[in-house]
Amino acid sequence: MITPSPTSKLQPGQARGILEAIVAETATRPGHIVLGVPDTSYQLHLLPTAAVGTAVGGRLVGTIRATARRIDAVGTGGGYVEPVAGRPRRVQGRVLSVDGGVVVVDAGVPIHCTPTDPRQTAATFEAGQLVSMDVLDGATFTPAG
Repeated sequence: MITPSPTSKLQPGQARGILEAIVAETATRPGHIVLGVPDTSYQLHLLPTAAVGTAVGGRLVGTIRATARRIDAVGTGGGYVEPVAGRPRRVQGRVLSVDGGVVVVDAGVPIHCTPTDPRQTAATFEAGQLVSMDVLDGATFTPAG
């Protein structure tokens, strides 16, 4: 949990967390950040789309974006991101909103998911629906203004 507990409101769809690490680029992997999500064990490895002006251990607010292979409606289950530590590979949760071609999913943390299957569009889904998807490599984090 973030201590002290945050009291500031977020824009819908924004994620809040702690910057756990900034990992430098290597020959086989791009540079990324490790975002710790409050009240979970998540340590998400995300590619920053802009400079992160927070020191390690500091609070971060921004938008997580991912590209989904296919988004499927499911009947049961809860919200989660797999794996708990690493780059997101599987996401499941309730649809918070549909904005343009993006489905915003609450999977313990809001994730903006863009479907890539040509047979479906974001408009296929509606708020409150439980969905599940595989996520392509390259999930990003855009720090809030």
